[in-house]
Amino acid sequence: MRVTNSSVALLYFDSKKKRKVAEIYQALNSDPIDVAALRRMAISEGGLLTDEIRCKVWPKLLSVNTDDLPPLPAGKELREDNKDYQQVLLDVRRSLRRFPPGMPDDQREGLQEELIDIILHVLKRNPQLHYYQGYHDIVVTFLLVVGDRLATALVEKLSTHHLRDFMDPTMDNTKHILNYLMPIIDQVNPEVHDFMQSAEVGTIFALSWLITWFGHVLSDFRHVVRLYDFFLACHPLMPIYFAAVIVLYREQEVLDCECDMASVHHLLSQIPQDLPYETLISRAGDLFVQFPPSELAREAAQQQAERTAASTFKDFELASVQQRPDTVLRQRFRERLRGEERTKSILTKPRTNRFVKLAVMGLTVALGAAALAVVKSALEWAPKFELQIFP
Repeated sequence: MRVTNSSVALLYFDSKKKRKVAEIYQALNSDPIDVAALRRMAISEGGLLTDEIRCKVWPKLLSVNTDDLPPLPAGKELREDNKDYQQVLLDVRRSLRRFPPGMPDDQREGLQEELIDIILHVLKRNPQLHYYQGYHDIVVTFLLVVGDRLATALVEKLSTHHLRDFMDPTMDNTKHILNYLMPIIDQVNPEVHDFMQSAEVGTIFALSWLITWFGHVLSDFRHVVRLYDFFLACHPLMPIYFAAVIVLYREQEVLDCECDMASVHHLLSQIPQDLPYETLISRAGDLFVQFPPSELAREAAQQQAERTAASTFKDFELASVQQRPDTVLRQRFRERLRGEERTKSILTKPRTNRFVKLAVMGLTVALGAAALAVVKSALEWAPKFELQIFP
């Protein structure tokens, strides 16, 4: 039997996958459960691998007790006199492409009814939360992976922590989070940053990415759940770091574009479907360690210290009795750094006029505040330019 390079690679991949599965189940079966190991598995190449594993690990990452899930109330009592029902219904009806191709209509329609009930249930139990267009794109991902009862519990925990800023009565906190994007880009590639500033494009192109955790803009469900593995294991601001690395990955496209708002916005709003996801996930994690939110926007964070989910994440960590996800990222970053030459940069190219040293964990408060000060509000342009956030 002839052994080819491709068959050797496949055998290696299968062996590597089996080892990872074994490590995940070892962490799940330890007493207490090794949540730090589960975080590492969710972040590392390939993520959690299967939906069967996600059903077991996602609740641990969110500290949800799967042994005591409450029954869902009947849909009729949820929908009567609910102020959000009509909008949720419209959004769910438009969500056909979020379901697997070829799914029978009756099965899809049943899932859509479950999707409506999950959303209304979470909103009814948490009147401080406000529905936003795009929320259903996140909920449907959980529904398809873990089923309605577990999805309801996971989405409720997620909505009161990671997603809470998007569910305020106003978009102030969402705009605040978007304002991290340009400072991150500036630290890595000032040329791209300055070009975008000159084009006055703002950050509205990344709004649907952020508030749907990329669920609305990626067509391949495998890529969506891979990103959810990563985001669930990390700090609530990780999606904005991932948005930044997408822009940085498209550096040449951006710089070759006409330097005007309409052209740059159109380019960036059309997200490529063939992104090197594992590379970008790794870079986003490294960027978070190099330039943590506190160093990029200390002043802005202090102004909203009592309001944003990012600032209250410590409470969530303590309540869930888990090792800090930031610690997992930093440990992983240090291990990667030992294998790199000190004079080389993973995240920037030599022509960049501000060299990024991997050994530097952050910049001064003054630099962070100055970078933030030059960022225009992401939504300033909405009245001036017809933006298709949810095509």
